[in-house]
Parts: sequence; structure tokens; C-alpha cells
Amino acid sequence: MSNKSKYTDLIKAEAKRLGFLSCGISKAGFLEEEAPRLESYLKANMNGEMAYLENHFDKRLDPTILVPDSKSVISLLYNYFPAETQREDTYKISKYAYGTDYHFVIKDKLKLLMDFISEEIGDVGGRAFVDSAPVLDKAWASKSGLGWIGKHSLLLTKQRGSFYFVSELILDLELEYDSPVTDHCGSCTACIDACPTGAIVAERVVDGSKCISYFTIELKNQIPESEKGKFENWMFGCDICQDVCPWNRFSQTHNEPLFNPHPDLLNMDRSDWEEITEEVFKSVFKKSAVKRTKFSGLQRNIQFLKD
Repeated sequence: MSNKSKYTDLIKAEAKRLGFLSCGISKAGFLEEEAPRLESYLKANMNGEMAYLENHFDKRLDPTILVPDSKSVISLLYNYFPAETQREDTYKISKYAYGTDYHFVIKDKLKLLMDFISEEIGDVGGRAFVDSAPVLDKAWASKSGLGWIGKHSLLLTKQRGSFYFVSELILDLELEYDSPVTDHCGSCTACIDACPTGAIVAERVVDGSKCISYFTIELKNQIPESEKGKFENWMFGCDICQDVCPWNRFSQTHNEPLFNPHPDLLNMDRSDWEEITEEVFKSVFKKSAVKRTKFSGLQRNIQFLKD
């Protein structure tokens, strides 16, 4: 067995031991297919107020600029599908935000994987990324065979659907590389048909500036009145396009204790949310990604749904 094969097997086995759903590896290099897509997305202002997406254009498309001398992009999936969801008669938050902020949970896992690589393989340079740097996560995960990009622009797998986080290690180490898988969306348009704001403007193209997640998390100004009555009670994020996807009938419950929700979260009804205090907000969302919108932002979203 060559060193490349040996190291690849070691890394994949350790990723599995650390709780990652799957691990795929691609050769680091320029993403030719993604370049025109990213350019047209930005030219059409589909990023709305997310100006940060316009930064580091070259780095987004080429990890060898982001991490000098990089040879491999290791993509990893981490499950967050919950055992229980919120009650039906309430304002909803996206399932990914039920527990501890995934940035912290997965970054710790990636650090352990990096430490393992250093101990078992030697002096390997690289960086870990969890949705917080100019890396096209889904493109790399698709390239490394972990799934295909669905019509809702999210990564899909036949085995687990789409309720998982995507992260990467970009290393200056040559490894065995995986191949992409085929697309299995077929003629299904469930996600496109179900989106209440019409954010999925074409297959695999989501206008971020029309997405409920954008309005409830990223938008800092008032939500446009034209969107009244369209949010279907989503006050932080939105899971509609995932909930209706047939492949998500294969989603399996995560086994990450840190992703379990605060005990009060699942039982809060509309009046509980409408009367929420900053103290309760800090308690229920102590380490949650919901803190990103701040107490004032959540209040704005609830008021918008209520009026």
C-alpha cells in the first residue's frame, strides 16, 4: 500500500471515529465550473446585504491561494437531524440551531482530526474551515463524492438526505482522491414548488435575497412588507425546502449531545415567544447560533410574523 492510500485510510477512519457521517477528498485546485456561477450570482445581487460574499473572490475558487501549497481538500459531513422538533402551533427556528452553535462543536472535532494527522503522519500544514471563510463547502463536498447539489442548492445524499453540516480541512498533503456521484433529483421539483418566497429561481440557484433564512438572520434592516404572510411561522432560518425533499425521509437522528435543544425550546408556544424576555433568550440560546440575530433581531422577526 502506498503512503497516499495509507494516510487516506487513516484519516477517513479517524473522521468516522470522531463522529463524522462521511469523509471525501479532492485534489486542491481552481474550481472552473463554479467560477461563472459565482460571478453571475454576485452580478445579479442575489447575495442581498451579504456583502462579505463579494470579498476574496479568487480565494473562494482556489484553495491553493487560501492555503499556500495545499494539495488536498478533505470534506466532512456532520449530522444534526434532531430526535424531536418544536410543537406545531409555534414560531419556528431552523433545526440546525436547536443546540450548541455548530461552529464550536465541529471546529473542536476538526482540531482533533488535525492533531491526529500531525501525530500519525508528521509535519502536515493546513487549516480547518467551518462555514466561516471563503470556501465553497458544497462544491468541494460534491467534488469529493459526498453527495450531489440538489435543486435547492444544498448537498444531498441518498443515504441521509441533507440535514448535516459541511466542513473542510485543506492540507499540504497528497492523498487518494474520490470521484463525484451522480445526481438523483430527477424530475422532482418539491423544493422549488414549496418555497413560499420563490427564492429557488432556477435549478440549483437560490436567490439569497429572497430566502426566509436571509430575511430572518442576515438582513439587518426591516423585513419588506411585501413578504408579509409568506414565512409560515419561521422566525429564525427555514427548513421548508429540506422538509419536503423526498431524500430526507432517510434522515437519521444525530447522536451529538451538544446539539440537543434547551429543555424549554421544544415546548414554547406562540405566546411564550411573543412575551420572551432577554433573560429567557440568553438562557434558551446560551450557546446557540440563534444569538447571531440577537434578542432585538428575534423580536423583530416575531413581530413581523405576529402583525
